[in-house]
Amino acid sequence: MEKTTLAFEIGTEELPAFDLHAATEQLPRLVSEALASARVPFDEVKAYSTPRRLIAIVEGVPERTEATVEQFRGPAAKIAFDAEGNPTKAAAGFARGKGVDVSALERRDEGGVEYVYAVKETPAADVAALLPEVLEGVIASISWPKSCRWGTTSQYFSRPVRWIVAMLGEVVVPVRFAGLEAGNETRGHRFLAPGPHAVAHADQLIDTLRNAYVVVTEQEREESIRAQVAEAEKACGLVAELPAKTLAEVVNLSEYPTVMVGEFDELFLAVPKEIIVDAMLVHQRYFPLFNADGSLANKFLITSNGNPEFEANIVDGNQRVVAARLYDAKFFYDEDLKAPLESYVEHLDEVVFQEKLGTTLAKTKRIVKLVEHLCAAAGLEGQEKADALRAAYLCKADLVTGAVVEFTSVQGIMGSYYAKAAGETDVVAGAIADHYRPRFSGDATPATRVGKAVAFADKLDTICGLFAVDQAPTGSSDPFALRRSALGIVAMLTGDEALQVELVPAIDASLAAYAADGIEFDAAAVREQVIEFFITRTKVMVRDGGSSADAIDAVLAAGVREPLEFVNRVHALEHARQEAPETFADLAIAYARANNLRDAALGCDYDESLLSEVEHALACAVVQAEGRVACALDADDYPEALAELAALRKPVDLFFEKVMVMDEDAALRENRLRILNRFVDVFARVADFGLLVK
Repeated sequence: MEKTTLAFEIGTEELPAFDLHAATEQLPRLVSEALASARVPFDEVKAYSTPRRLIAIVEGVPERTEATVEQFRGPAAKIAFDAEGNPTKAAAGFARGKGVDVSALERRDEGGVEYVYAVKETPAADVAALLPEVLEGVIASISWPKSCRWGTTSQYFSRPVRWIVAMLGEVVVPVRFAGLEAGNETRGHRFLAPGPHAVAHADQLIDTLRNAYVVVTEQEREESIRAQVAEAEKACGLVAELPAKTLAEVVNLSEYPTVMVGEFDELFLAVPKEIIVDAMLVHQRYFPLFNADGSLANKFLITSNGNPEFEANIVDGNQRVVAARLYDAKFFYDEDLKAPLESYVEHLDEVVFQEKLGTTLAKTKRIVKLVEHLCAAAGLEGQEKADALRAAYLCKADLVTGAVVEFTSVQGIMGSYYAKAAGETDVVAGAIADHYRPRFSGDATPATRVGKAVAFADKLDTICGLFAVDQAPTGSSDPFALRRSALGIVAMLTGDEALQVELVPAIDASLAAYAADGIEFDAAAVREQVIEFFITRTKVMVRDGGSSADAIDAVLAAGVREPLEFVNRVHALEHARQEAPETFADLAIAYARANNLRDAALGCDYDESLLSEVEHALACAVVQAEGRVACALDADDYPEALAELAALRKPVDLFFEKVMVMDEDAALRENRLRILNRFVDVFARVADFGLLVK
């Protein structure tokens, strides 16, 4: 059967960049599913998109579907029909489910048992006749975060739909949506070749658009932008910053991207570079340019969707826009510097942290209290402690400065500049800049112990407070990014140059600070919820790091609650399994032999007078292992703890070889079981080895 191409284009007003990316990923699946449900075969679906269109090109579509005959076996005839031969509810339900009339059911004998069959015949059909309903369903099924309705239509889409192209080969498919009927005319670039442009055949749609200055895929537009940026870098002798998120957005803001170089007055270089970069990237989607030494240059890159012939006008207009933003930035920065950073702290009482948890000033005071606890726990003394407390007091002060109110993404960064200007130490300024770190997965933790203490306290205060007022994350909803904050704390406790503190006492200190502020909550319940929250986050981190689920569960079963201890124990188990298989085998076998027979109800207190020489040897080995394992755990030396457990393999093997544990004498039997109970308990202090996959 001859095959052809189906071309389907939804032309719109400019679509939001990130929404467009998501819709482009949905489109092949939606089209494939819709065609399959209509029994329309095809070879491949390709998706294309620009800010003004979504396109599906379906290759290998036949002119007609194939006729099919399907046979379905149903219930036994004695169930499908009553004694009088009338169909029962079972027969009616089966027929309805297969789309046939109950009177059309057939009886067939199979080895002496009669069954009913439904035979469903689907005749061949013209694909062109099926496609309008199929494609209209695709339009309606695209998922958007937000949709709109326009004109007098009742249909919704992300932005108003202005044209539709639907062609099967040379034939126009009469798709209707929002008052429009599909045709064979597309639109080119809004300024360079607006059209309309006639499409003679579905195979020609993409080429027609390319000839009309439309770059039809995200990948092609990104490659074009990167190539033009490289040329601009070479011409200027500068280096561009292309953050992934901004680049992904810019790629979907233009149909025919042209990179141009803009410039701003050098006087703005006196403003902290972060605020200028924020003004460019976040507010205008320009790419900043840097000198070879990393300093900011007074040039930037514009990605235009306009006519390159008018580059001078486009650049001039963009320069005017960025100049206005930079004048704002310089004004706010200069005004903020007229008062020391400390003077802004009292104004935090005007900023609500959370409606039930009070103001940001109250949060600041709790952070200071928690940092004091962390300093004592981590051994921060003298100037280091003084810097930590000072940074804790000042860390939120820049939230009420003009620059941060206007450019919110530079909070913390601006505080560090203002701190330096006010004569604070470099450590204090650095801690203020770092206290929001790590801000995302893979981001660095604060550089100093002082910075880690302040960041730890800030994040833990937020987590404990929101749990206390029943605002914990639920499912996929985490509006306060508590999961990210928890992972940040775990990273500070377990990474390189970790903050040497325990989490659970810090949680207690944080909750105590909230109680002192008069916040009412069930302290015991919230404490357990917060601890469990951190355990879950640590599990996720360790699992994502490649550790196996059984090792994670085995360590958790031992009651471990501190992230660093948890991570180290899991890694020790994994190392024993992968790098020292003999040690791991000794651990597993020794534990399994004892655990299979033990009776926990009998306890661990055995009668030494009933012990034979072999039993006494095992009992002594267990007592020695208890002490050595305890010392190893106190020293956080988990490989040594595992080695001590593995050393019990020999005495327990000899015990089982020489002793009949289940002796007829109840006293002897129970005494031997108590030894095994004590043996297993030593293991349980490290991990539940019964959960490990053998």
